Amino acid sequence: MSHVSKTSRSATISDVAAKARAGKTSISRYLNGEFHLLSDDLRKRIEIAISELNYRPNQMARSLKHGRTGLIGLIIADISNPYSIEVLKGVEAETMKHGIMTVLCNANNSIKLECEFIHLLKGYRVDGLIINSAGISEEFLDALKSTTLPFVLLDRKVKDFPCDMIGLDNPHSANMAFNHLLDQGFEALCLITEPIAFVSARQERLATFDHFLSQNPQVRGESHQIKLPNEQELENIITDFCGRHRGMRKAVIAANGVLTLQIAHVLSHLGLRWGADIGFLSFDNLEWAALAGTGITSVSQPTAEMGRKAVEFLLDRLTNPDKKPEQHLFNGELIIRKSTTL
Repeated sequence: MSHVSKTSRSATISDVAAKARAGKTSISRYLNGEFHLLSDDLRKRIEIAISELNYRPNQMARSLKHGRTGLIGLIIADISNPYSIEVLKGVEAETMKHGIMTVLCNANNSIKLECEFIHLLKGYRVDGLIINSAGISEEFLDALKSTTLPFVLLDRKVKDFPCDMIGLDNPHSANMAFNHLLDQGFEALCLITEPIAFVSARQERLATFDHFLSQNPQVRGESHQIKLPNEQELENIITDFCGRHRGMRKAVIAANGVLTLQIAHVLSHLGLRWGADIGFLSFDNLEWAALAGTGITSVSQPTAEMGRKAVEFLLDRLTNPDKKPEQHLFNGELIIRKSTTL
C-alpha cells in the first residue's frame, strides 16, 4: 500500500492555526481581511505560517459558505471583434482587484447560443452576468426575464425593460464625427453598417446619420447594411458610391471596428487612397488605425473602462439587489487623422 506523507498533502486551516499558534477563528478573520480584529503580532504570525505552508484556501467552500462563488459570467457577441477584447481586458482587470474570476463565453454572433449560456452559467453558480449581446431579440429578452441572476448589459439598450446598462452615448459621438466631416468640406457621405436589427448601438448611429442629413441638405448621403463577410458587396457599394459622386469630396464611414478592417482592405484593393482619393472615418479606434498609411480618423470608445464600470455596476447590484436600475453612458473621443483632413 502506498503511503502519502503529511508534507505531500495540501495544508489545511488547522495546520496554519497550529503553526501560527492561533485559533481557527483568527485565521478565518485574516483570510476575510478583518485585520482590525487581529493584533499586529498575531497577523504577522498568520502571514508567515500561510507563506511557509504554502496554504491555499478552498475558494469554492468559502464562497458557498458566504453565499457567493466569486465567479461572474462574461458573455460577448464575438471574440474576434477588437471591442470585445478591450472589454475583456477591462472586466478582468477590475475583477482581479476584487478576487473574482471571469468565466468567458463567446457567442460567435449567435443569439441562440447566448441564451444557452445564460441558462448554463446559472448551473455553474456564477454570481452574475455581464452581457454584450449579438442582438436583443424576443428570444434573448425571454432568457433575460427568466434568469434570476443579476446582470449588466454592455452597449445594448432594451426598450421598456429597465436594467443596468453601460455603453457609449452614440448620438453625441456620431454627431461629433459627422460634423467633423461637414467642417472638412465633405459633400457626399456613405455610412456602412452591419445589420441594425436587434442592435441598439447600430440603430442609434444610423438614426443620427439620417437626422444629420435632414439638417444638412447640402450634403448627399446614403447608408447600407451589410452582413459580413461579403467583400464583393462592399466593393460594389463603394464603387457605385464613387461613381455617383464624381468630382465631389466624399467619405466612407465604417460603423464599427470589424467593418473598418474590411473597408480598409476593399479601398486598398480598389486603389483608393484614403485621405487623397476618398475620406475614411471609423467608429472604434483600432490599434493599427494610426499606422495605416495616413492614419484613419476614429471615434474612440473608452472600451476597457466600460468593462471596469460594468463590473462595478454588477458588484453594486449584488450588494444592493433592490436598487433602481442604472444606465451609464460614456462620451466618445474623436481622434482626427489625415484620412479626413484637408
